[in-house]
Amino acid sequence: MRTPGRILFTALAMVATVTSAQPNETDLTPMDRMIIEIQADAKRTALYTGQSQISAPVIEALRDTPREDFVPARTRPLAYANHPLPIGHGQTISQPFIVAIMTDVLDVKSDHRVLEIGTGSGYQAAVLSHLAAEVYSIEIVPELGEEARERLRTLGYANIDVRIGDGWYGWPEHAPFDAVIVTAVADEIPPALVEQLTDDGRLVMPLGDTDGFQELIVYDKRGGEYTTLFPVRFVPLTGDH
Repeated sequence: MRTPGRILFTALAMVATVTSAQPNETDLTPMDRMIIEIQADAKRTALYTGQSQISAPVIEALRDTPREDFVPARTRPLAYANHPLPIGHGQTISQPFIVAIMTDVLDVKSDHRVLEIGTGSGYQAAVLSHLAAEVYSIEIVPELGEEARERLRTLGYANIDVRIGDGWYGWPEHAPFDAVIVTAVADEIPPALVEQLTDDGRLVMPLGDTDGFQELIVYDKRGGEYTTLFPVRFVPLTGDH
């Protein structure tokens, strides 16, 4: 089943504007402002996602994850801005709203084992670690993967395991996974990732043309179908495939 999206929210450039004044706005922290903008975006996309706000557990996970620790030093003043930031090697740390909505629709439970394809700086894995029992993350760029592994270890994320490799083939040694999240676009859902899902597992990823139209989709293995949320823009999923 596919439900068409009609609005464009990109993972490369989308800056939300909060028009209503907030009480004691001058006292808000950068984290507070980021959360306000994320919830405003959630309300704007409710017609397509079916939810008007990001759930409390996901918001708490975001608050417990210091985003400034996952961006290069030169961009730390922008760490809580609601747009993506470059992290080197042609990669980005995703926009906070995109991280929030992908995490929320993944519906992670406290006993879940989650697979992430595309570690990047480690931020998405860190957010997931507050919600899941175990997080396994694969990064194809060795330098990014090694940096993320060391960063997560230093910050004390004990339930995250990072591997350098081609995420197209998943991580069969630790399968099955209750949830899979892919933070790069492909023109099809990688078959190995479907195979490594539990029978009632869920996968969230951008699907489409690496140089053209892309949509964020939610795939439920039990029904064997995916639902389209809205258009996005992600870097391509690379590898031998």
